[in-house]
This record gives sequence, C-alpha cells and structure tokens, in this order.
Amino acid sequence: TSFPQNVRLCSLPSWLHAMTPLPRIPRNVTYIREERRAVVSNVRTVMFTSVTKSCFHFAGWQHPYVNIFKHFRIEDWKKSAKEGDVSTYMDKTLKCSVFRIKGPVPANSYIQVPKNTSHSLGLTGRYFYLLFRPTPGKCFVVHLDVAAEEGQVVRISFSNMFKEFKCTATWLQFPFLCGAAKDSVYEICLCGPGLVGPAPTSVRWTCLMLDLQYTLTVYLNRCYSHLKSIKLCANMSVKNMFTSDLLLDPGESQRSMPREMSFPVPKGGSWHDIYDYIKYGYLIKKQKVLYFFSTTKYALWTKSGDAVVYPCHAIIVSMKISSNQQRFFIGHTEKVSALAFNGNSTMLASAQTGNHSVVRVWNYHGGNCLAMFRIHAHSLSCLSLSHSGSILCGVGKDSHNKTMVVVWNTLNVGKGGEVTILAKAHTDVDIHTMKVAFFDDTRMVSCGRDNIRLWRVRNGTLRSCPVNLVNKKVTKTIWIDYSRVVIRNVRRLLPAQQQHAERREKWTFNSGPGIAINSISVTSSFCATGSEDGFLRLWPLDFSAVFLEAEHEGPVTLVSASSDSLQVLASTSTGNLGFLDVSSRGYNTLMRSHTDTVLGFSVDGIRRHLTTASSDGTVRIWNMDSLHQLYDFVSEDSPCSVAFHPCEQIFSCGFSSGIVRVFDISSAKLLAEHTQHRGEVVGLAFSPNGEFMYSADSLGSLALYDSSEEDHNVIRVVCTERAPDALTVSSDSRCLAFVGPSEYIVTVADARSLDELLHVDVSILDVESPRLDSALKVCFSPASTEHLLVATSANKILWVSSKTGRLLREVSKVHRHQCSSLAVSEDSRFLLTAGHNTVKVWDYNMKLDINSQVMFIGHSQPISQVNFTPDQLGMVSVGDAIFIWDFLAHPVDSLTDNCGVQFSHGMPRQTAPIPSSPPPRLDVSSFDQVIQLKGKNLVRPDCYKHFIPRFKTSTAAVDPHVGEEGIKVKAVIGYNGNGRGNMVWRPDQGLLAYSCGCVVVVEYLHTGCQRHLHGHSEEISCLAVTNDAQTVASAAGSSNEQKSLICIWDVQKGTCRNAISYHRGAVQSLAFSRDDCFFLSVGDFSDPEVALWNSKTFQLLSSVRVSGPVHDAAFSPSTASQLACVGSQGVYFCLMHTRGVDVDLKVQKVKAPAQVGDVVLTALCYHMNSLLFTATNKGHVCVWDTNTQCCFMTWDADEGEIGVLLCRGNRLLTGSNTRWLRLWEVEAIQVLLEQEMMLDGTSVSAAFDNTMDMGIIGTTAGTLWYINWSDNSSIRLVSGHKTKVNDVVFSPDESHFVTCSEDGSVRVWSVSSNELVVQFQVLNQACGCVCWSPSSTTDSAYVAAGYSDGTLRIFRLASSEMEMKLHPHRVTVTAIQYSANGHVILSAGKNGLVAVSSPVNGATIRVIRDHKGAPVTTIQCCKSYGLEGNEMWLAASADRRVSVWAADWLKDKCDLLDWLTFPAPDDSPPPSLAAFCPTDPGLVIYTGYGVEKELSYYSLAKKQIIKKIALPHWVTCFSLSPKSQLLAVGSKERVLKLVEPSSGMFQDFLQHSDSLQTCHFSPSGTRLFTVAYNEILLWEVLGL
Repeated sequence: TSFPQNVRLCSLPSWLHAMTPLPRIPRNVTYIREERRAVVSNVRTVMFTSVTKSCFHFAGWQHPYVNIFKHFRIEDWKKSAKEGDVSTYMDKTLKCSVFRIKGPVPANSYIQVPKNTSHSLGLTGRYFYLLFRPTPGKCFVVHLDVAAEEGQVVRISFSNMFKEFKCTATWLQFPFLCGAAKDSVYEICLCGPGLVGPAPTSVRWTCLMLDLQYTLTVYLNRCYSHLKSIKLCANMSVKNMFTSDLLLDPGESQRSMPREMSFPVPKGGSWHDIYDYIKYGYLIKKQKVLYFFSTTKYALWTKSGDAVVYPCHAIIVSMKISSNQQRFFIGHTEKVSALAFNGNSTMLASAQTGNHSVVRVWNYHGGNCLAMFRIHAHSLSCLSLSHSGSILCGVGKDSHNKTMVVVWNTLNVGKGGEVTILAKAHTDVDIHTMKVAFFDDTRMVSCGRDNIRLWRVRNGTLRSCPVNLVNKKVTKTIWIDYSRVVIRNVRRLLPAQQQHAERREKWTFNSGPGIAINSISVTSSFCATGSEDGFLRLWPLDFSAVFLEAEHEGPVTLVSASSDSLQVLASTSTGNLGFLDVSSRGYNTLMRSHTDTVLGFSVDGIRRHLTTASSDGTVRIWNMDSLHQLYDFVSEDSPCSVAFHPCEQIFSCGFSSGIVRVFDISSAKLLAEHTQHRGEVVGLAFSPNGEFMYSADSLGSLALYDSSEEDHNVIRVVCTERAPDALTVSSDSRCLAFVGPSEYIVTVADARSLDELLHVDVSILDVESPRLDSALKVCFSPASTEHLLVATSANKILWVSSKTGRLLREVSKVHRHQCSSLAVSEDSRFLLTAGHNTVKVWDYNMKLDINSQVMFIGHSQPISQVNFTPDQLGMVSVGDAIFIWDFLAHPVDSLTDNCGVQFSHGMPRQTAPIPSSPPPRLDVSSFDQVIQLKGKNLVRPDCYKHFIPRFKTSTAAVDPHVGEEGIKVKAVIGYNGNGRGNMVWRPDQGLLAYSCGCVVVVEYLHTGCQRHLHGHSEEISCLAVTNDAQTVASAAGSSNEQKSLICIWDVQKGTCRNAISYHRGAVQSLAFSRDDCFFLSVGDFSDPEVALWNSKTFQLLSSVRVSGPVHDAAFSPSTASQLACVGSQGVYFCLMHTRGVDVDLKVQKVKAPAQVGDVVLTALCYHMNSLLFTATNKGHVCVWDTNTQCCFMTWDADEGEIGVLLCRGNRLLTGSNTRWLRLWEVEAIQVLLEQEMMLDGTSVSAAFDNTMDMGIIGTTAGTLWYINWSDNSSIRLVSGHKTKVNDVVFSPDESHFVTCSEDGSVRVWSVSSNELVVQFQVLNQACGCVCWSPSSTTDSAYVAAGYSDGTLRIFRLASSEMEMKLHPHRVTVTAIQYSANGHVILSAGKNGLVAVSSPVNGATIRVIRDHKGAPVTTIQCCKSYGLEGNEMWLAASADRRVSVWAADWLKDKCDLLDWLTFPAPDDSPPPSLAAFCPTDPGLVIYTGYGVEKELSYYSLAKKQIIKKIALPHWVTCFSLSPKSQLLAVGSKERVLKLVEPSSGMFQDFLQHSDSLQTCHFSPSGTRLFTVAYNEILLWEVLGL
C-alpha cells in the first residue's frame, strides 16, 4: 500500500465519527487534528474495462489518458507478471511507493503487462509515457510490442546497452542516454553512437515520452494501431506508465500533466532542475530531392506503372508520376551504381560504388531493408533480379581489376533468411549490362564492348559462351536466337533526314550515318531506343520505320518502357527525366536537375521558391512544393553565388567574371548589372529588411548597394587585402560580418556604411594550439545579434561577442572534415552545420556539450551550403544534389504553421475537442499593478478569479434619444470569457443568461430564442438569478470614475426593474439567498465592501468593509441567516441578525489553514450539512465546519488555481486555470475523484442541476459548454472569439458569415442559427482581414484571409480545408479582397504595398507600390464603370490617399483612374476609409482625419467633391447599404450612427462597451454586423 504525505486528523463533527472511512481518496489528503494521526491509502478509483479487439477502435474510455498500473491493477499480479527481483520501496524524491527491478541479467528480472503474451493491452494512445529512474551504474531495457494497422507486430526497444540505432522490419532499437544531475538533458531526439553506457551515479527520475505513431511511420512506413504489451527489464525504478493522445510537458504549465503523471516540485523550484524529460522522435527527414543523376543508366518502372525509381547519389528515390510525391530508401553511404526490380516490383536490389561495394535488398512497398551484404569487389556496375526474386546477379571488378560476375540466392530474404552465393566467375571481357532471363532463373545474358555472352548456372558453377559478332564497328541492332546461340537478324538504324521543311529524304542501308544508340528497351509491342542525337524513338519489332519519336535537349542516356507498354521513361545527359505517354503521344517532365555541383542557393520564403547556382553554368529557380523548375538563366559566364531579396520577387547573382546581375523574376527582366568587381564574386547577401545588398569578390573588394530602388545603385566599395568571404548580416540589419582582411580576422562592420566596428583575431583565441587557426565561415544568431558564430580550420565553432569580440563558447571536433557551412534557426534553438557529406543538427545551447547533435547522411560528395527555410519547418542542403528536409523539432511556442479545423453542425452542438492551445492565463501585463485611490495604493490581486475589466481607451458618449428605431439587435454572437460568474442557468425553467460586452443575453434553450437586455454601457462582470428564475441581476462598471451599475431585470418583460449604484469599483460577485429575500453584492479590490440588500425593494440593509480583496461570496443553502465570503485574507463567516426591518451583518474572519501554506482563497460553496468548501490559488480544497468555523480537512484537487467551486448533494465540482474540470464524490470523510475533463480554457462560471449530472461551464476562451457527466460528454452551446475580432463579412448568398480574430482563427457561422460551422486555426499568427469569393453557392464558396506574417490562406467551405497558402507580403496583411469576378485576390500590407495574386496557382501577378510607406486600410472592388467588361477597385492608406483603378485581369490590365489626396494637420489620425457608392459606383465616399469630422462624396466623372456630411465624432468604420441610401458609421465613442444621406435623418445606438472597429451591411441590406473588440452584434435593418 502506498501512503500520501502529511495526513492529519483533527476534531471532527460528531456525525462524522460514526462513519466508516473507505480507503480511496486523492493524494495529499490532510485531516487536521491536535494529537492523533491516521494513515489513509492513496488510491484513485478507475473503472476497469476489459480490452478486446473490438474495442480498439472505440477507445473513448482511454481519453484523456490511461494509467496503466492502475487500470491493470499491477500490484495484484493477476493481469500482469513479474519475474526475478521485483520489489517496492518508498522513494524519498517522489515521496511515494515505486517498483524496483534489479538483477545482473536484465532479461531475467522484469515486469510484463499483460501477463499472458497472447493477450493485448489494446491501448490506442499515440504517446507512451514512462516515469522511471535507471539504476546508477547499471543497464536497463524496455520493450514495447506495438501493433500496426497492417497486422504486423513491431518491437520497439530502448536501452543504455544499445550502442547505436538499429532497424529491421520487426524491431527498432534506440540507444538511451542517461542524464546526470548537472546540466542534464531535458529533450533528446536521437542519440548518436558512443554516447551510451551505464547510468551515472547522479541519474535522475525521468519522464520519457515516445511517439508511437510517428516512430512507426518514419522508420517502417507503417500505420500505428495499438500498444500490445510492455516489458520493463532490470535495472530501474518505475513509478507508472501512461498512454494518451495528448502531448504533455511536465515542466510547462501550458501543457501540464495530470496529477497521476506528475513529479512533485518544491515551492519555488523548477521541474527541469530536478528531473529529466526525454522525447524520442526524429529531428529531420528528407522531404524532397531536386536532382536526377544524369549519368546513371538505371531508372525503373514499377509493375503498376504509377511510379519510377532512380538513384540520386547515395539515396534511392521512388516518385509517383501523378503527384511527384517522393519517398526514399536511405542506407547507402556512397553513390548508388545499380538498381534492379523483381518481376512484380515487390523486391528492389541496389548496389553502391567504392572499394568495398555493398548490396542492399529492400522491401519496396514497406521501404525497409531486408538484407545487406558486402562483396569482395569494387565498382559494382550492374545488378539484375530474376522475375521471381530468388536469384540476384551482379557485375563488378575484383582486386586485380578483372571483371567478376556473382550470382546470389535471395529466395529466403523476405523471411529473414540469409543471402548466399550460388556461383561466381571471373572474365577478361567487358560487361556493360547483364540480365537474368525472365523464363529461367539459371540463365543470363550480358553485353559489353565488342561482345555478347550467354551465361548459365549449373551445379554451383557459372559458365558462359560468346555470340559471334561481325562488323563490330557499325551501329546496329542484333536479334539473337538464344537456344542456338546464333544471330537471327541484324538491323542498321538510320535517322529520318530532314533537309528542308517541305521534303524528306530516306537514307539507304549503306548510306548516311547510323544512329548512335545509348539505351534500348523492348516490349511485346515495340522497341524504344535512346540515342546520342537526343531522340527517343519507338520502333516496330521489325525496325521497319520509326512510328513515334521525341526530341530532347541533349543525348538520351536511358530508356525504359513500362510493363503495360503505355509509357516510356527517358533520361538525358542534361539532367532531365521524363516519360512519353504512348497512347496520347504527350510528354511529361518528371525532374530537371543541374548536371554539375550546386555551388549555392537562396530561399524565397514568401513564395517558397528556391534559386540555385551550379558549376554547369546555369541559375535555376524551383518551386519547393511541386519540385518543378520555374525558370533557368543560362550565361556564358559561370555563376558563383545567388541571393533572394527578402521581400520582393527579385534575386541577384554573382559571376566568375566579377559581374553582379539583379533579376526581376515576375517580369523575367534584368534590373541592374554592376561591373565594379574584378575577381570572382564569392559572397552575396541582402539585409533582412531589404534595404541593402552586399557583394564581395576574390580579389578583396566589398560593395554596398541600395536595394530599395530597382537599379540597385552602388553606395560604397571597400578594398581589403584578402577576399571578404562568408558574408552574413545580423537579423536587425545593423551589422555585417565577413572573413577578412586576412584569413585569421573576422570583421564586423556597420551594415549601412561598411564602416569597421570590430576586428576579431581567431588565431589567438586558442593559445595552446600548435598552429594558427583561421576563419572559414561566419553566421549571426537571429535571436541574439550579439552572438557571432565562426567556423574555423581547426574544426571548431566559436561563439564570439559581436560587440566586444570576447570568446563566449567553443565546440571542437565538429566534423571529421572542415565545416563548409553553418546556420542558426530563427529561435536560436538549433545550429545546422555541414562537413564533407554529412549534415548535423545541434542543440544551440550545447546542453550536452559536443554530443548534443544528430548526424544525417544522404550526400555522397562534399556539401556546399546548408540553411533553414525561413518558416523554420524545413532545411535545404546542396552540393552533389539538392535535398529539402522536413525539420521536425518541437518548437517552443508551436512555431509551426498548423491550420486546424473544428466543426459544428447545428443543434446539438459538437462535442468538445481537446484543445491543443496552451491554457489561458489572466494577462494583467497591460494594466498598472498599483492604482491610486484617495491617497491609498491598491494592488490588483494576483489571481485569475478576481475580475479585471478589459483595458479600453474609449469612453461612452451620452445615451442617445430613444425613438422609432431604424435597426434593432437580432442576435449577439459570443460569450464574454473575461467575466467572472457571468452565466446563470435554471434547468427546470430552461433559462440561460450570460453576458457579452455590456449586453445580457437571455436564451430559452427549449425554444432557442434570444432576448437582449440593454442598460449597461460598460463590460458586465457578473450575473445572478433568483431561484424562481423570474429575476436576473447584472453588474458592470461605469466610466468617468462613477459608481458601478447593478441592474435588476424582469426576465419575462425584459425590462429593468431597479438600478443600483453603490460600489465605487467593479462588482466582483452577486448572489440571491435561497428564499430570494436577500441580495448580496461584493465590490472588487478597489472597494472591498460586502453589501446586503432587500430583494423586494432593493434597499440597502447592511454593509461591511473587509480588509482585503474578496473573490467570491455565497448564501448558505441550509441556514437562511448565514453567508460567507473568501478572499486574500481568508474566509469571512457572516451572520445576519434581524431586528424588525433592520438587519445587522456580523463578520468573523478566519485565516486559511497553515497546512496549505501561504495561499489565497479564491472560491467557495456550501454543502447541505453545515459544511463549507473553499478553494485556493494553489489547487487546494479546504473543508470547514460552519458551526465551529474550523477547517478539518484539505486535499490537493488541482495543480493550478481553482476559480470555480460548486456542490450539489455529495458531489463537488472544481474548475481551474489548468483547464481541468473535475467531479469529486464527497461523503463522510471520503473524497473520490469520479471524473475529469479538459476544456478549451480556464473555467470562470458554472451552473449545474441538483444532481450534478449536467450543467453549463463558461471558459476564458469565450465558450459555454454543456457538460453531461453521465456519458462524459461536452457540447459547445455558445462560442465566440476570446481576443479582438478584426473583421466580419457576409457571404454573397447571406447563408453564412465569417469572422477573423487576433488569435489567428477564421470562423464560419450559419446566419440562420448563428452557430459555428467550421473554424480554421493558425497558431501564433493574428488574422487581420477576411473576404468571400464572389461565388454565390456554398459548394463553390471560398474564404480568403490575411495574417500578421504576411501570408494569405484560401479556405474552401465545402471541404472545410485550406485550399492554398500564399505569401505575397513580408509584413502584416491589412486588407484583402477578391476582384469583382474572382479572377485575382488583392491584398495590402502594413508597408503600403498592394499585391495582386492568382487564387488558382498562388503566384503574385504584380505588386503595386503607389501607397508604399503608409499602411493600406481599405481595398474594395466593384463591377465595371464606363468600360464594359472591366472592373474597378480602390485602395485607401493611412496617409489620407485613395487610389482608384480600372482593371481587366484576364488581359493583365490595371490602370490608375484617379488619385485622391485629402489634407489634414499632423497628428495621430483615425483611419482613412473609402468605398464605392453601391447605387452609383462613380461616387467614392471617403472619411479620415482632416479639418472637419465629415464624410466626403467624390465624383470620379467630375473629379471633385460634390457632397459632405458633418459628423460629431471621428469615424473608425463605416458601411453602405447595397440596396438603399443608409450609412452605418462607428466611432471611438462607442456610438453606432445610422444615417440617411438624402434626408439628413440619423439615429444613434449605444449597445457596445468599446470602440466600434468594424461594421458591414449584408448584400441585401437587411442585416448589419457591428463589432467592438470581441463583441459581435447582428442587427435587423428596419429603415429610417
């Protein structure tokens, strides 16, 4: 039995002594008593569910996690087994009982789950968690048997005995590195060889996480199904094991682990300082290869003809011809020289060059290596597999350089058997190609220079006979009778001659040149040849005439026909790979590539383009997603270096002649050419802000250019003694670093002037070195510009301060050879290096010193350059080939661009998903922590339970006159998650009331109708409802330092019965007594006063001011005269004394029990039997006897602050800022955790029925959840945005509307039900604008959104998927709009650039720079004006300028029609806004900062302002009704003004609690949306 700590008993109520305690309570339960102590067992009840195969796919019971030890009751040893020395002991660090497994042989001492190996655990959780500690000085082993969906069982093992990673088809072995106490690792992705061994003495408790799904996918290309069994072998201590679909981090509060999975951390301590967290997974993997080895003679079709397989240096690539999707066979260390398939393409054989050639046999579909063996030969040049796959034949050279032929038996290789040699022979003849006969595995044929030979294996010997050839020097095709070994037919192939376009002449057999054939492929229908003249030709089998040919750019080196004779593959010496579709006679290019070494590259992160320069004399631009070559630039001058402009579609290239050329890709023109360099251009770079360009040549000159202009004028040229090499610019564009003026010196210069700032002599940094060290490459760290990294000739990397030159850190023995390139990730967590043909990824902070790195292979020749992609999701390495890698490291704050989709389809709402975002925390950073009130300093409480009004800069205007309204509120979208207790529910009456901004929304769930209560002008903090559900109270602060307003509402009539203004600050809590006779209000920290009111007359009966902030208050449900409050000072027990009509409130303050430490009481609730439950900001629940006012019991209910506490009968509900909602059974002195559920945010309000079976929870994410504990389900009732809503737009058919927010979400809603239909979430980005495509049908509707990282994303509503991602901007996108006909998307950035993009292929068609320098606030498009078939669009910018354009996008036409500039004084202006008049597109309506507050009507025809409308406030947003003359105008004063321009009539509406930032009429003009921060109101337009 395991025991909790600090268990104490104190004097209990008399009725408790008669109860018999049950031994099942949560941990750290404390019973407080003066003398006696009792021990209670630490067991949490979990219902056991038997696991069968049928429940693998119905694993809801496994959510959110499965405690394996508890679920299978491991201590009973009925469903688990133990062998050898297995015992339990009390661990001092964890303060709990753990298992110890020890023994001299790990395999003889173990714990195994399940007991019967024929059974299965059936655990489907993706992540496996093991809480264990390796035994110091010993080795351990862990085995996991994992079932794949294909039915195969794979064993995953990890141990500190394994020296290196090993992989077979059924077993993965991972080496394990044990961390020590000091500077131990907290995350290991893959261990390298030589890092393992017995655990150190100071080894720590470790939480190990293994991603089972990803492990099977990456290493074996299999789909994970479930975990079958677990075996823990000596030597280790183990606390527990878990499976879950949640990725948890024990040291991060955002992804904190449940209590059972956590390790104790002392107060003020750090988890990672005490324990280790190890994650097993892959760091990078190859994603794409942009290269085809032009000299290879092997490119194979699969049997199905849907993929081709070819070698790329040390990698074998399989490419789907329909999608260009690639997968890789990795394992060779030198160039792959030969490939061969068996007859049905299930087995693939490959060989590599080198002194000791290696042959590998692969399972083609599985991707795993079945066998690997060496042969005593080199230059293995040919392989052939028999049709059955049982025989493999190979040709190479022996040590005497004689040709050697070897035949292997591969019959049992698929079953794990060995490969044996059947026969081998040496020969003096040259063999170029050898094939095993398809009809007989023992027969082969070979051909070479001046010879053809037939071979046969018999009785273990390999014999051959030659075919007699005549006239060997004439190019011809020869047909051989295999059985008789004689030539049957000889054909000389002649090309078709074309002397003129009008006539052809046919050569005779004896005249004209023959065709020099490089490759031949024969099918049952035709023969394909590839020849030196660049033609792929198809001939009939009698070679009478060519019936199909295709001309290539260079000699055709290889042809291969598919098995169905429908496609013919061809490769050329120029690096092209493609195939001819015989039936359609169409040609498809699969791959283009350089034909020589790639010298350098640069990435355009906006458009995901890659430019490369090669020794073959070409510069090429590639699409990184499709692998297609987009452009190539050919010059007689050899390119040396390339660089993309960080913002524009421009790149520069340096040549060996010293010329620097700048190209505009979109227009394919040369922008600038500079000839100031005399030597080869060895360095080229742009500053990150795009303002400057730098180039350096081999003779020592360094040039600075102005890249903000198209001609890139030279600003300065500096000459040095040595060629400035390895240019690098700091991320803030302030410093430039390079190697020079000598190889020992690194210079740091001012990036804007090239003035030298610092010289660092790397040769003197190591005084003990016997030789001088020199610098090779330099690189700035993006996150810390003070860090300058230098790679040296002594194979070191130096961290140097770019300000002082001081050596900060160094790492030795980086690679076997010198480091040729290095780069640092954007967040400075990883360092990337290249040395010779290997790539290494390092922990930038070097937590494991030299061993904190992972090495990856794939290149067979030296690597020229490596770098991360700008989005940090990938990396690129170039040299002998171009490799694009996926970078799989877990980012700190989810830097990856995940676009998640959540669905909701009408009523009932969708079950709650487990959110992936971190739990919300109360953000008070934007508020002053100390405020001044009447000479006293008041500190805001540091707990989320206390209500803090959202910061606003706006002030409310005077309430408008109420008359016959032209619009009325139809619906309120969202729930204010910033409120506290601002939701009430009465299940018997079906009444639900909640607040959104300053509006109280009353919804009857039986009918679904809403009623809106308007009376507040500020954000509502809390609500209360009477027990008969007839009255609702709401409280909100007041502007201008006035008292808060409490409104008492008659629910049936929807009117305000009473209004109370009493508290000077905000109101923290409201409550009605159980008989509805009394009403309680509590002020916030600035006015901590408790006020008691008569709920009939709402006259003040009594008030008490307390010493500290009060967070919660409640009436006793059993005693009418009792109530209680909790706050920073403790609990306040209040008793009402009634004398006639007078009521006195007596208060007794009691501090929190000492056993829970220094805490703040945050929430409370009553139990029916004179018990009071209180919660703390550290997760404790305290139980008080209200009669004695003493705390007699506490327990740890959560890891964070509990803000919601609710009791019904013997069931207690807790909700906290860890997002966990827990249901406890509290009976007698027994406390059991019944159920728990994770929500999408911190719980701020709760209401449940009398049995606690169902209820509603409000969270800080702006969601109201319906909770049903009986089936452990959660359904979204109301959802809204948590952060600022930037835009809201109706769909063209008005069936939906879309919203976007600062939280990066784009949400599509149904207009009819106001329900969320689908949500697209992009993490760590703000979405600033959104628009609909012009399509009128839902099936073809698209939504386009602009984000803060400069990207555009197009979402398709029908499929609920992201259709396309574009990156036309480098800055925040401020406006977006489809053109009127939907042909293009216009978007604008914060820098004023307007991009025109294609929604079809994502290309940026043009960039308009007329508004450059001022943020564009508006883009609007409309149908033609003046010219039929054309469109018009306008853009307004913050500098009060409006441009109007006429466009015909199909004709690539876009002309400026008019340019409007509005004068204004210099000040901080409101936004400049403009729009076309819907009824007359010839009118442009403008408003902005100017001399007067007004709307201006500008006539495009008359070129003048024809009308003005004066306004009382500056305009923050406006919209024009498409069907009438109505204008809706919003202001910072929170006023929505409805204007009828022709009559001058207007009405003001004050229903928002903040500045209006967006308003939009529907296309029909019958509805209107208005937005203030995250409050969305839908209005019905009635007209003026």
